[in-house]
Amino acid sequence: MDNCIFCKITRGEIPCYKIHENDKYLAFLDLAHFTEGHTLVIPKKHHTFVWDVDNIGEYYSFAQEIVDHYRNKLGYKYVDSATFGRDVPHSHIHLVPHNGEGSDWESALVSIGDLQKDRDRWLSKEECEETQEKFTLL
Repeated sequence: MDNCIFCKITRGEIPCYKIHENDKYLAFLDLAHFTEGHTLVIPKKHHTFVWDVDNIGEYYSFAQEIVDHYRNKLGYKYVDSATFGRDVPHSHIHLVPHNGEGSDWESALVSIGDLQKDRDRWLSKEECEETQEKFTLL
């Protein structure tokens, strides 16, 4: 899809802060984050909804690699997940690492609509680079 922002990211037309990648899937930081390390997992092939992805089990297995890394290597107690298809019509899974307490947990309660609109919450380039270095599996 020519105008899809996530397709542009997979083609390298728009930069992102990659966390993990293989030939079919890409995971990168969500600039409008719920918590530190909030990650989006997308298929490189365009699908409007998660439920349209070819071999959905493989897609979720890729996401599981990231979740395992966040829990087992970085020590997060929880990694919440959510799927939405209306704000960006390209299949994506949100992975939200947290420990269930403090300001990270409270920020995870913000609605997705509010999150996208509140640019003050968006990560700076420096914050993205620091977070990418901490969370990456590449």
